[in-house]
Amino acid sequence: MHILDLLQRHRPSFSFEFFPPRTPAGWEELYETIRELEPLGPSFVSVTYGAGGGTRELTHDLVVRIKQTTAIPPVPHLTCVGHTFAELDALLERYAQAGVSNILALRGDPPKGETAYDWSKGDFRHAADLVRFIRKFNASGRHPDPRGFGIGVAGFPEGHPDTPNRLLELDHLKAKVDEGADYICTQLFFDNRDFLDFRERCDLAGIRVPMIAGIMPVTTISGMKRMAELAAGARFPAKLLKALDRAQGEPQAVERVGIHYAAQQCAELLDAGIDGIHFYTLNKSRVTREIYASLGLAKTSAF
Repeated sequence: MHILDLLQRHRPSFSFEFFPPRTPAGWEELYETIRELEPLGPSFVSVTYGAGGGTRELTHDLVVRIKQTTAIPPVPHLTCVGHTFAELDALLERYAQAGVSNILALRGDPPKGETAYDWSKGDFRHAADLVRFIRKFNASGRHPDPRGFGIGVAGFPEGHPDTPNRLLELDHLKAKVDEGADYICTQLFFDNRDFLDFRERCDLAGIRVPMIAGIMPVTTISGMKRMAELAAGARFPAKLLKALDRAQGEPQAVERVGIHYAAQQCAELLDAGIDGIHFYTLNKSRVTREIYASLGLAKTSAF
């Protein structure tokens, strides 16, 4: 189902993100997670691509398996890094033949360890280039849906780490939408004021496609530190830090704080009339299920 149909049908939408494991044990754990989350009736699930496109085949395999064995629409990530027009055309063809209806188009991260990546190695430099390419594929009529792939792009409520100029950042986002993006899924954030202000600034800039809020609960102190490194610029409000400090490093207490804080975030966002919430699950189900239950969503069924 095309993403615009999904977002119209499920208002607000609830969705999850998974990443393709690299070990047989990891795959089995992930399938168990999917089985546990499917009864919640998510609007869709997205599947990450890996730095430098390093998990391209694993991503494809996971997307196709979700498509064939569940009722959940899968949305694969697709990145620009190092790819040629021919490579991505072939990948889009494979997804179209598998009945996949939507793509999340990202610039992506260079391969690990490459601090001065040469973007001329591939045919795409910006996510807007990728959106344009997918639209060209759609126009070719090779997708079973006459509209072709639905296209999502990323948004950054706390600012893009490579674009400190917030005005220029919105210009880049508007370029992606003007090229044909159907919706925006945001990077994680911990202060709802950042998201709501970002939404207002997007509206002022003429960016008026659905915007889904990305939520990742803090469940361990070490995990929070990894978030700070991976999501450069991630801002942890004093309210959250104080609550974590009261937990005094006790693992169960830290997790309870993280679940409670994320649930409060979600409740406030729903009250603000947002288009949807996207949970970064880290391939685990329990925390997401607890947040659902606290919001009264445990028996939600989208299908």
